[in-house]
Amino acid sequence: MRLPQPPPPERSAELRRRFAEEARSERPDLSALCLLLGAEADGGLDEAGIDAAQIELDDLAGRLPFRPGGPRSWAVALRELLGERCGFRGFAADYQRLESSLLHAVLRRRRGLPILLSVVWMEVARRAGAPVYGVALPGHFVVGFGAAEEQVLADPFDGGRVLAGADAELLVAGATGASLDPSMLVPADPLDVVLRILNNVRAWAAARPERSDVALWAVELSLLLPSHPARLRYERAQLLVERGDFLAGASELEAYAEVVGAVDKGAAERVRGQARAARALLN
Repeated sequence: MRLPQPPPPERSAELRRRFAEEARSERPDLSALCLLLGAEADGGLDEAGIDAAQIELDDLAGRLPFRPGGPRSWAVALRELLGERCGFRGFAADYQRLESSLLHAVLRRRRGLPILLSVVWMEVARRAGAPVYGVALPGHFVVGFGAAEEQVLADPFDGGRVLAGADAELLVAGATGASLDPSMLVPADPLDVVLRILNNVRAWAAARPERSDVALWAVELSLLLPSHPARLRYERAQLLVERGDFLAGASELEAYAEVVGAVDKGAAERVRGQARAARALLN
């Protein structure tokens, strides 16, 4: 299986500039962010390819019935179009493929992770005027339609199956062993969706030490989001050291130690020790 190859440095710098700009806009565009992420992963995705993916989402939205009714009618219409007629769904093997986290590849293959299939559902439904949003259940992302009191959930990974009764509870219990809490059913912020996608990419790369390049760009895109875990700076530093960029890694470790030192002096000193060890590798 041939993995996507990254774009050249100039192209990557431009993609990251646009990604950061979109992430900090008043209303971040989820599909644009996902496609810029995809272009950072896959140097074969050029501007024409990005435009073609957006056009396909528009085209799919145009194939939905006009205002089919309430939340359940929207969910059924999306299932019939995307799940049944177009064949979008997920399989266990998709968790082993980087392409399953890239929107342009998911549109081409009609397969992907739950969160990317949900992005397809959300973007197609949003363009058609549906009251749609993502729902970040622990361990399994789904889509929601309608306000809380009339909420209908659908599972794009299962071809858009409309969830009934205890289905959401079973999904959460199966993924985490925990019980469903109403707070899990609130709409997911688009930037939280993007960060969760990048977390999936990082998890994919963590299982493949030879693909530390993928882990690095995923961390660096995460750091461009307005809100992100501070520990990502530590992870980036470790990756730089692993990849032989000892000076940059040591500098990043020292910067992280300054942040940590405000709350945990012992942890900060341990990180400074790692920075000294990284610098020693230069000799």
